Amino acid sequence: MSIHDDRPGGAGGSPDDRSYGAHAQRPRGAARSTQSLGARQHNYYDEDDGYSDGEATSLVGGVGEDSGYTEELGKKRKPFAWNAGTDLGLLILRLALGGVFLLHGAQKLFGAFGGPGPEGFAEVLSGMGFQQSAALSLVTGGTELGAGALLVLGLFTPAAAAGVVGLMASAVFVKLGAGFFNADGGFEMDAILGALGLGVMFTGPGRVALDYGRVWFRRPLGFGLFGLIVAAGAAAAILILFHRP
Repeated sequence: MSIHDDRPGGAGGSPDDRSYGAHAQRPRGAARSTQSLGARQHNYYDEDDGYSDGEATSLVGGVGEDSGYTEELGKKRKPFAWNAGTDLGLLILRLALGGVFLLHGAQKLFGAFGGPGPEGFAEVLSGMGFQQSAALSLVTGGTELGAGALLVLGLFTPAAAAGVVGLMASAVFVKLGAGFFNADGGFEMDAILGALGLGVMFTGPGRVALDYGRVWFRRPLGFGLFGLIVAAGAAAAILILFHRP
């Protein structure tokens, strides 16, 4: 005569009871080894890489894919990554900022779009207290034209952004006495354009650019800091050497 065993996992127990018993008898070290396995399988981003295509995954509780508890304790979560929306936003920003400087450079160098041309802009610079204004007019117009074109193309972006930031820093310094607002002759627009250039300098151009894959594209922070130093040095040199209020 068979005797019914009411103990979990016993011979006469139900399948659910036996399953419970199997879990209850699992050695304590198994949980730790499973967590260790999950920790070994977790992939992390390269924090120095501004644009990582890593497929890192994270499971709730730190349990890896090979564990039998995957479905119970959590699901795979895709890590935060660079996305097409960011690329589109940076493309719009580059086209707008680069287009503005491209047009202003053409005005200063060629007199296009109703601009003053090099002679007329040299007179403007003289009125602002700059010496050697004829040469400085060509340098300023050439920098605006070249930086604008490079920003539109997304080529040598840190250098192009440094040119924009350096020019706008000089303009802001010269206009400090007039106040902030553009209607009063202040530095409002110069500050805005410089801030946009500074943002592109540190984010990079996005993937819709000729810079895509280059070393400065993959390391935007380091090259952005280098560009900032270059921009600050160029602005200081222009003001010290050529500006006489």
